[in-house]
Amino acid sequence: MTETILQFGTGRFLRAFADGFVDEAIQAKTYQGKIAMIASTPSGRAQLFNQQQGRYTLWTRGYGSDGLINTLHTVEAVSRVLSASSQWIDIVDLARSPHLEAVISNTTEIGLSLVDHDLHSSPQSYPGRLCTLLHARGESFQYALSKGLVILPCELIDQNGDLLRNLVVEQANRWNLGEKFLDWLQHSTVFCNTLVDRIVPGLPDQQELESAYETLGYCDELLTVCEPYRLWAIQANDDLRERLGFLKHQDGIVLTPDVEPYRIRKIRLLNGGHTLSVPVALFAGCQTVLDAMKHPTVSQYIESLLRTEIGPILPVDPDTVPPYIDEVLQRWRNPYIHHRLIDITLQSTTKLRYRVVPTVLDYYHRYPDGSPPQRIAVGIAAWLLFMRGDSQSDGIIYTTYHDSRLPIHDDHAEQFLHWWPKKEHLISGFVHEVMSSQDLWGISLDDFPGFTDAVYTRLNQILNRGIQHVLSGTLEPS
Repeated sequence: MTETILQFGTGRFLRAFADGFVDEAIQAKTYQGKIAMIASTPSGRAQLFNQQQGRYTLWTRGYGSDGLINTLHTVEAVSRVLSASSQWIDIVDLARSPHLEAVISNTTEIGLSLVDHDLHSSPQSYPGRLCTLLHARGESFQYALSKGLVILPCELIDQNGDLLRNLVVEQANRWNLGEKFLDWLQHSTVFCNTLVDRIVPGLPDQQELESAYETLGYCDELLTVCEPYRLWAIQANDDLRERLGFLKHQDGIVLTPDVEPYRIRKIRLLNGGHTLSVPVALFAGCQTVLDAMKHPTVSQYIESLLRTEIGPILPVDPDTVPPYIDEVLQRWRNPYIHHRLIDITLQSTTKLRYRVVPTVLDYYHRYPDGSPPQRIAVGIAAWLLFMRGDSQSDGIIYTTYHDSRLPIHDDHAEQFLHWWPKKEHLISGFVHEVMSSQDLWGISLDDFPGFTDAVYTRLNQILNRGIQHVLSGTLEPS
């Protein structure tokens, strides 16, 4: 098969997500084409891929529509991996191929940015590289409108397609590539806003891994584990299905005129629910998401948080919310995924700003004279306690609660190390100062009636009586 898709990124998420969709379409004979991957940074992964002729194993584990799933499948959608650092000329040649249809990327949030003084001949940023490839393609086909590509960014950034297009245009202007190219770019190339959702954890323990290798009959160093659930929401019309055959007849792919409701629902319920509940679960003695879902009172807290305070005020179709919450809870109960809570605490302060603060705003807009959201207050109080660093070594600040010593991987860790008061009677003022910090939240959360007091009350209860006292008997789902 010819190479029809150029993919920036060789990591496990795209292997379990986009590449899996393409492979299924190939197996169903609804699509003919293969993926050429681009390794943006030097690693041994490109060599492994090419040694295995682009093949790797996808291990799907968890709850599906027919109960628990535990399957091993060989993905054969990848033709080869090219290195951006050593094979750039070959990549530019591939961009000129008449068979090329789409570009897929997952370069992380940092990847969607420009590099100062980037060179058109050897660009370093992803938008710069994409701009160079599109320019080479436009010139090769005399800017024929039919030779534009479909760009599908999978980075978890709001309006990622619009952002990437603007960056490519800005880079083209920096390089003075001309109005003809910019006009062709505008009228031929489709930059889709997307939302991607699938849990792709690391490998299981060695015993499980060796059992899988025994079942396969060989050792696959590219083996990739994922859950059954997947969602690829793409902001486009149905014509895109005909243009890109791998989007046809695929469970989990949604073409929609507006991807925003899907994004809001995921960010606030799944991601926001994680951000609020993880410190609560840690202080209750849990180590993984599955531990939290098995814990009698923590699981009650999580479900009531989603069903009574986050879900009802989402600015989306209310009929879609309860089924989505059911899916989220089922995914978190996946017995095969051991998602460590401490890993989810990475950059919790920033996550709260973008995943939880919008929920607080909408809550008070819906209930301007109501009582503050107590379950959200519990989560923020537990986060404040988690951010109480009390020791530092090797450049890492640690927090201690009972017998646990946990690292704080947060850009604001040092600020809180000095911010947290040494004396208990100063804690109330500390909470008010944090809640009113516009640098942290973009607004003052202290302006919402009763919210800061609710956070302080819950924090005081956790400090003096423990998290179990806060949760027990008070947070059942309604």
